Amino acid sequence: MNRQVHHKGYAVEAAAQRLQNGLFAANLTIERRVGASAPSREPYSFHALDYFHDEQGALEYATRWGMLWIDERG
Repeated sequence: MNRQVHHKGYAVEAAAQRLQNGLFAANLTIERRVGASAPSREPYSFHALDYFHDEQGALEYATRWGMLWIDERG
């Protein structure tokens, strides 16, 4: 399952990946939203930020983590 939100000019896409042990890994991709004339930039990817017993918890954590990461970058 994936969830995408927009935060301060970035697209934040959280993903929950079910693992063989039944846990869900919280994964995240952050990409700067640019206009059609601006050059595109490589996205930032973060894998297995933490592990959760439920998919929703993984998505919420990755989304919150991504927004905090953006806020800290200024």
